[in-house]
Amino acid sequence: MSDRFASRRSVVHSKKGIVSCTQPLAAAAGLKVLEKGGNAAMASVAVAAALCSLEPMMVSIGGDAFAIFYENATKKLHGINGSGRTPKAASIDLLKKSGVKGPRIPQDSIHSVTVPGAAAAWVDVYEKWGNGKVSLEEALEPVAQLAEEGHPISHVSAQLWANDAEKLLKTSKNGVDLLNSEKKAPKEGELFANKPYAHVLRKIAKEGKDGFYKGEVAENIVKIVDDMGGVMTLEDLAEHKSMFVDTVSMEFAGVKLQELPPNGQGLVALQALGILKQLDKEGKIDISKFEHNSADYLHALIETLKYSFKDAEEFVTDIEKLDYDVNDLLSDSYLAERAKLFDPKKSNTDFDHGSINPMHKTDTVYFSVTDAEGNACSFINSVYGGFGSAIVPDNCGFVLQNRGCNFNLTEGTRNVYAPSKRPYHTIIPAMITNPDDSLYASFGVMGGFMQPQGHIQVLSNLRLFGLDPQQALDSPRICLYADTDYKDEGLGPDSPISTQNRCVVGIEEGIPDDVVKELENRGHKVKVLKGLHKRSLFGRGQIICRNNETGVFSAGSDLRGDGAAVPQI
Repeated sequence: MSDRFASRRSVVHSKKGIVSCTQPLAAAAGLKVLEKGGNAAMASVAVAAALCSLEPMMVSIGGDAFAIFYENATKKLHGINGSGRTPKAASIDLLKKSGVKGPRIPQDSIHSVTVPGAAAAWVDVYEKWGNGKVSLEEALEPVAQLAEEGHPISHVSAQLWANDAEKLLKTSKNGVDLLNSEKKAPKEGELFANKPYAHVLRKIAKEGKDGFYKGEVAENIVKIVDDMGGVMTLEDLAEHKSMFVDTVSMEFAGVKLQELPPNGQGLVALQALGILKQLDKEGKIDISKFEHNSADYLHALIETLKYSFKDAEEFVTDIEKLDYDVNDLLSDSYLAERAKLFDPKKSNTDFDHGSINPMHKTDTVYFSVTDAEGNACSFINSVYGGFGSAIVPDNCGFVLQNRGCNFNLTEGTRNVYAPSKRPYHTIIPAMITNPDDSLYASFGVMGGFMQPQGHIQVLSNLRLFGLDPQQALDSPRICLYADTDYKDEGLGPDSPISTQNRCVVGIEEGIPDDVVKELENRGHKVKVLKGLHKRSLFGRGQIICRNNETGVFSAGSDLRGDGAAVPQI
């Protein structure tokens, strides 16, 4: 293996459980549950709760969550959509009256706040997929103590905290609850305590979903939203429910990539893989001859992702409001039509399919957990923008998400803003299964629109190029994003296709110069990105693979983050 693909970290192996996440302290919270006899699903809830204190700019119990659970005893996959809806009183007319203009809701608008779905998802995951050996109170109490007593801040977390600290002060009277005594972002190694959040965790531990969606916490959420001109009610919160869903999949390179159906964007990854297969079938590309991060491979990947993101803008919306069959978009006949857009020698910018649906850059945390019984949980949580809406309810210690920014304000589109509706969601957990339905890997790559792009690249690294789990994460990546040269047209700046088919291909340092040059020759606008801050564009992934002959788990944690894959002994 070439040195340029070498990782600074080694793969972590374990016969028992592993927690792979962005924060070692969160991993410790999950391991406590595993050590008490809980399974991967239950440990995931503890990890999620801890991350809300350790990385509040990325994740909050005031946000949303999605998960996939692999049940080893039955080889079945179970999915949960833990995204919240708009208030019942929401409408485009209301937005217009409040001064919202253009194709999307501004990130600082109170109307970007949707009902938080994470708390319900946590409880539902625990109760539906847990084994009953550890109570929710036992799982959450160590996390509550961590938040109450204070914990040191990690390197990357401190940087991300500082990036959006000013937003907290400008937006919410309670923003100081998430800052230090000097009203600043805590620095690396500094202790940070969040007693209000510890209080909320204990209410949920004792009262379940009612501890969040009814009573004190719900009243505080509604009060601050109302004070700022929003229309969320106690009824909106009390009526929220998670949705259990089946995964959708695409076979590729001898395994199946498993994603959740819309309103998430997992469809992008599945379609892109399907189009690649069609191109291979038609002889336009030869997947078996692709070389790692070669110009031919990356060109094919870029083009198929463009077509798939375009479809996502047209079709991804609230799962309960779909007017089409998701499987139709993954059929050979449909994918063959999309494959006709491909030219092996040049970038195609002349295709018109889908509704322009510009969206914002998002912040998310992803993690994966496995246990000694062979179960796995792929879990993702988010507040959307950095610190979400930056609105902090009284005595809560968490921000409310601004996921409503992902709606399209163009009437007649599927993802149009409407009452009691879930928006297009960027956060997507994933799994890979073998032909016999056994687990191959539980994985994900956080980072807004990077996520489906990351899923394909990690999968390809594993199956096409023979990289191990850690190398598959650490290997240099590409990321399609919108061309900010067109930002004045109101079409950007983050959804890859939001600038009328014109996008930039971000190239992470480490991809050879001759490859970059060849991509330019084929008509791609490329930008090589170096340094930790700029490389954050390429997301942060976690992965746990399984050898089904030995039962050994093998895990990696992305070098772009603070995290680690931590095994159970």
